Amino acid sequence: MPEFDPSTPSIARVYDYLLGGKDNFAADREMGDRLIAVFPPAADIVPENRQFLARAVTWVAAQGVGQFIDLGCGLPTTPNTHETAQAVAPEARVAYIDNDPVAVSHLRALVAKGSPGVTVVDGDAGDPDAILAAVAAELDLAAPACLIMGFLLHFYSPDTARALVRRYAAGLAPGSYVIISNVRGDGEVADRWFGTYSSGVAQGHNYPPAEFATLFDGMELMPPGVVDGRQWHPGWSDVPTVPVRDGQAISGVARIA
Repeated sequence: MPEFDPSTPSIARVYDYLLGGKDNFAADREMGDRLIAVFPPAADIVPENRQFLARAVTWVAAQGVGQFIDLGCGLPTTPNTHETAQAVAPEARVAYIDNDPVAVSHLRALVAKGSPGVTVVDGDAGDPDAILAAVAAELDLAAPACLIMGFLLHFYSPDTARALVRRYAAGLAPGSYVIISNVRGDGEVADRWFGTYSSGVAQGHNYPPAEFATLFDGMELMPPGVVDGRQWHPGWSDVPTVPVRDGQAISGVARIA
């Protein structure tokens, strides 16, 4: 196991705790409890994000895409991206990218136990050139692939996030897809939540919906567009109505022309 400080909360382990996982430490659980105390819907928004990502990966795999790049994937959870994709396309390949030492160790253990088509890259999602080069050793980036940025870009300023998406998208073949979700909220409670997270784990940015939508500039946004993750159901004739809430996993999927 690489060295790490269990007394310092990590993005991956706090996320694991909020998902009900067990690969976390007291500092992560304490931070997770603080976040829920400040903003109780966080306990629902995190699993809702996983559900959105599973629906989006299932839909992209059904479009014939068999390669997935899961940036900032965090610790293995259920369902994992490769399990979701391979349920539709058994030969699908998935590259998991993270730089949290605990997450990388658990992901490599997953591969060691026998997970065909899975690759693990220990790298920083903020370095697209290095990540794309590492991924290209295992995936065919001349063919369509799906880039997943689930609950990742809210750790970057909007300008930096747009630049990252553009660089990654430029490295993918036409017909590829990009899946993005961010946590966001409105009002004083959301401000306190982002303040608590930024002071205790990592700097977070609360994107207004219109700014989140600019992450897909230059791509073809798939219906139903940018919505609360609870509302992202491809093929439905109407966007489902969901209870009004101050926070959400704002989400979208786009195609690279």
